[in-house]
Order: sequence, then C-alpha cells, then structure tokens
Amino acid sequence: MALHWKILIGMVLGVLFGLLMVNFSWGKEVVQDWIKPFGTIFINALKLIAVPLILGSLITGVSDLKDISKLSKMGGKTVITYLLTTIIAVSIGLFLVNVIVPGESITEDTRTELVSNYSESTQKYKDEAQNQKEQGPLKALVDLVPDNIIGASGENKNMLQVIFFAIFFGVGLILLPEERAKPVKDFFSSFNEVILKMIDLIMLAAPYGVFALLAALIAESPSADLFIALLWYALTVVLGLTLMISFYIGLVYAFTGMKPVKFLQGISPAQLLAFSTSSSAATLPVTMERVNEHLGVEEEVSSFVLPIGATINMDGTSLYQAVAAVFIAQAFGMDLSLGVQLGIVATATLASIGSAAVPGAGMVMLVIVLAQAGIPEAGLALIFAVDRPLDMCRTVVIVTGDATVSMIVAKTEGKLGEPMSRTGTTVTLPKINFLPAHQDAAPGESTTEGGEKNDVPLFHFSAFPGFCQGNDNRGCSRIPVFHDVVVDLVIA
Repeated sequence: MALHWKILIGMVLGVLFGLLMVNFSWGKEVVQDWIKPFGTIFINALKLIAVPLILGSLITGVSDLKDISKLSKMGGKTVITYLLTTIIAVSIGLFLVNVIVPGESITEDTRTELVSNYSESTQKYKDEAQNQKEQGPLKALVDLVPDNIIGASGENKNMLQVIFFAIFFGVGLILLPEERAKPVKDFFSSFNEVILKMIDLIMLAAPYGVFALLAALIAESPSADLFIALLWYALTVVLGLTLMISFYIGLVYAFTGMKPVKFLQGISPAQLLAFSTSSSAATLPVTMERVNEHLGVEEEVSSFVLPIGATINMDGTSLYQAVAAVFIAQAFGMDLSLGVQLGIVATATLASIGSAAVPGAGMVMLVIVLAQAGIPEAGLALIFAVDRPLDMCRTVVIVTGDATVSMIVAKTEGKLGEPMSRTGTTVTLPKINFLPAHQDAAPGESTTEGGEKNDVPLFHFSAFPGFCQGNDNRGCSRIPVFHDVVVDLVIA
C-alpha cells in the first residue's frame, strides 16, 4: 500500500479513536499518557534531522552551482516568487473576510466565554510578541548572522541562522580551487545521502505517529459549542486556503505543463504529513523527497529552494493572520479602513518571513499584526479555540507553496525533468547485442534474417522503461524493448 494511503488511514483511525475516548471520564488522561507520547516521538525524530538536512542539502546544492552568478540568480528568483505568493495569499484572505464578514456571528456571551477560558494562554503569546516589538528595526538583520553555529543549530527556531551559515559555507566552497574543495563536497554529499536514508526509516513510522497526534488533538479539543460559534471564521480561512492551493495548481500548470492530478499525487504524502504535524520544518525532509523523486525537480534546485521556503514562505500563515485580524476587529465592532488593511498586508507579509516553521508560531506573529492595526490584543482569545485545526490546514498550504516555487524555479533554470526515484540504477556498458527471441546464438553474437552480425553500441542502460543510448544522460534517446526480443548484454 502506498505511503499516503497508510498516512490517511492513520489519520482517520486517530480521529475515530479520539472521539471514542472523549466519551469516557478517563479517556482524555489515557490518550495524553499512553498515546500522545508516540506522536511526540515521531515529531521529535523529524525535527532531529531538520538541521542536518538543511546543512547537508544547502551546502551541497550551493557548492554544485560552481558559479556565484548562478547563486544570486536562483536566490533572487526564489525570494521574489515567495514574496509575491505571500502578498497574494494575504490579499485573498482580506477579500474573503470582508465579503463573508464572519465576525458578526460572534455574540457578546461567546466572546466573554472565550476571553475568560483562554486569557492565560494568550498572555504567553502577548509577552513574546512584546519582546519582539521592543527590539530595534534592524534586529532581524542582526539575528540573521549567528555568533555560534553550534548554538544556532541547537534549536529549530534559529533556522535562518543555519541557512545563512550553510549558504556562506557553500559560497566558500565555490571560491576554492576544485581540487581543494572536492573532499569537503564529497563529504557533505555523502552526509546528505545518509540523512535521506534516515528519512526513509523514520517515515516507516509515519502512520502510527499521525494516529497518535490526531487522537491527542481530538481528546484535548475545547467544547463543540465554541467551534460552532467560530464556524464562519473557520470556513473563511479554509476557503481562502483552498483558493490558495488552486492558485498553486494553476501556477504549476502554467509554468511546467504538469497536470493538476499528477502534481497533487506527487506532493500528497507531504501534504498529509504537514496536516498532521502542523510543522513545515518537520515536513521538510518528506517535501524534499517528493519534489525530487516524484515531481522531477533536480536536487541542485530543491536543496536550495525548499529549506529557504520552510523559513520565509508562510503563505498559509499570512492568509490566516489577515483573516484573523479583521475577524477579531469585526467581533469587537471595529471598522477597519483600507489604509489599515493595507498595513495588515505589509505586516503579515514581513511577519511571516520571521515566523518559525513550528506549530503555534503564527500566534506570536498575529499579536504583532493586531497591534499594528490597533486591534485589541485580548481578541486573540476569540480564535484560540480553533487555531490548532486551522494551523494544520495552513501548513498544508505552506508545503504546497514550497513545492510549487521549487518547480517554477527549476523550470526557469532548466532543472525540471521527469520524476526519477532514487531506487533506480544505471549500469554503464560498452556494447549490447539484440537477439531475436526465436534464434539461438552464442553470447556476444547476434544474427539478423540475412545472417549479418549486428552489434549495437550502448553507453547507458537505465532501469526505467527502455534503454538509454548516447554519450550522456541528457542527450540520450530511449530505445523501446518489446516482449519478443531477448537482450544479450555483453561486456567487451
């Protein structure tokens, strides 16, 4: 059974198990003590390899460019594309929330109950956001450069610092003479392969980890009454996220010609894992594997674009922040002007860049957006009840956006080909003989109907359908092999 089906089954069983356990007084405690830890272990295992993956893949990807101009060209395309998609996401969110006006469904009684229930939880986010607001305008630039790479690698929240170091290290390798840089490049290339193999092993446990995560989510969720009160808000966010995914599909088709079904099939395991973990950073290893092996993006591009996207591309979070800010304002009876909402676009875009790719990070950034728009920060409690399931949905959008941008950049760089699994092998052979099936011949010898010897030189033999003939993989042509032909491989 395919991996995404196993993950989907795990998700369904997790939800059903959680719904069953909430009917017992002891059910929530059992899920928290005996089921949730396995989900935590699964997430920790993915986070464990996030930093090594970024170091290995980015250093390898940057050094393989062999030219600083290629780096600046690809980097410019990547950042600009990510920023444009983020602006579009925020705009979609603002349009929908102004049309649907979900804040009108919040009654005074519901508002009071939510603020009372979640005042302690919201205070934590408010304190963290206050610390960020008190920092200088160039604090983000200062934080980009680590003073200790070991310390920066010790926490997944400092991914920008890790990315900076990896790119800086890769640039250093490019500037070295080839013979001096080769041993280091070979080391990181092998290091990256080891990490990819670890991903394969971890993903064997994905269905069980997803089961545990969703069972815990259902068991710990607030009462159904609060979800019903916030139904229109949730539907607005989900509709916006759905439109964003449709936009991605359209971009992929316009730039690459890949059909929507093929694109969704290729990225679906990463989407399901993103939905389960609510972390684009934890999903990054799987996203990279799906983009490389199932969407045809060369590793040179994916190893550069995807780690950056996991940090700065927060389209789903930006859309959610725009909807949430206006929704809270509507709930408090505030009428936001066009200028204030344009300010939300700018703030949400910039805030999303610095948002950590971990569950709940969007909450901290949302407080900054609320403060910029003059919206009471206590209104954060209005959406806290449904933040977790919506966080899961917007992470799907983030991962899909990362894959989309990687395909666009790969297409413009001439690095987008046919999907090819790592399990495939290539054998180099000097010569191949084609023998008619009905005819016996000694090894190394073939005979046509006229008795003429027919040796066909072949330089590459691929494990994929047909034989590849030519001087290199890019310039070769496929030779179809039919069932009535026996292929006699001869090493000259």
